[in-house]
Amino acid sequence: MEKLLNSQVRNLEISGIRKFFNLVADQQDVISLTIGQPDFFTPEHVKEAGKRAIDENYTNYTHNAGMLSLREGISDYIREKYALHYSPESEIIVTVGASQAIDITLRTILSPGDEVILPGPVYPGYEPLIRMAGGIPVFADTRNTHFKLTAAVIQNHLTSKTKAVILPYPSNPTGVSLNEKELVEIAQLLQGQPVFIVADEIYSELTYTHPHVSIGGFPEVRNQTIVIQGLSKSHSMTGWRLGFLMAPETIARHILKVHQYNVSCASSISQMAALEAVTNGNNDAHQMNRQYKKRLNYVYQRLTKMGLEVVKPDGAFYLFPKFPIREMTSFELGIKMVEKARLALVPGDAFSSYGQGFMRLSYAYDLDTLKEGLRRLEQFIQEEL
Repeated sequence: MEKLLNSQVRNLEISGIRKFFNLVADQQDVISLTIGQPDFFTPEHVKEAGKRAIDENYTNYTHNAGMLSLREGISDYIREKYALHYSPESEIIVTVGASQAIDITLRTILSPGDEVILPGPVYPGYEPLIRMAGGIPVFADTRNTHFKLTAAVIQNHLTSKTKAVILPYPSNPTGVSLNEKELVEIAQLLQGQPVFIVADEIYSELTYTHPHVSIGGFPEVRNQTIVIQGLSKSHSMTGWRLGFLMAPETIARHILKVHQYNVSCASSISQMAALEAVTNGNNDAHQMNRQYKKRLNYVYQRLTKMGLEVVKPDGAFYLFPKFPIREMTSFELGIKMVEKARLALVPGDAFSSYGQGFMRLSYAYDLDTLKEGLRRLEQFIQEEL
């Protein structure tokens, strides 16, 4: 019966991140700097709102797009944070995490054979969703532009089949972001073209050098832009599975149909917690940011002193150093690092072929863990590379 399955699904590979994690999960005495989630708890006031939702029996279906009160809160939140203006009645959809928002967006905008431009290296969750929607991922090499998908890079990959460009910034795995000037150039390039812009901005609250700027706020491309946000990183709510999507009504009403048949609505309990987060937790990320910035500066300094080539990021909680390897893949380097140094980083080739030779290091760990992990890394480099 297996051969009767959807060929797009049969041909999918398990994420390189997960494949590597499964290989090292049972290893003893391994320091892991792999996890891509905050090492902080959900804020107490948000947790209390979730508890109240259960106690007060907010356990029914909500509007498909989410509770109107939450959509109103999200509208106020993104206007205050990023100068984005979306109607809570018709242009905001509450989703089951940002991942579901990406899925329903791609399934709405793509037809078989459509091309989607995305940076390489990039988070591995986009490619399978593009393929399952019948699209063709087009990876653009960003290694010579500090991992930024610039207007010039996009232009080199535009064809008559291009249907969308994904802007996943701040970036997983590199931590880099796009500044306002770079976004202006992209907007000028794509303005009026039959191309959607999908801006995955889940790390927007975790920035360290300048405030996040959203391309969704640029009037010239608003009618072709879909902005994806959420609370997983900003409020350490990964397990609550609560995201939100903003798009012009002419696009959002069609995405809502896919969302409706996909999940009906996001969890009512998570929605009540999210309402508290966006109305009374606007600054909840500040404490995390201060800690992440300290860790970033420490880890970056240690990596450069080891002689590793690394672009200093300005967001998220990852660094993406390059290793001097020629005769092995990043995946093989990762296995060797676990065996020899008892240290786990995520192999760069999990993020497309353009991540070959790199490793992703997460600094979403306490400083003592980071110090010991970097001590092991330095010893490994001296003895094995």
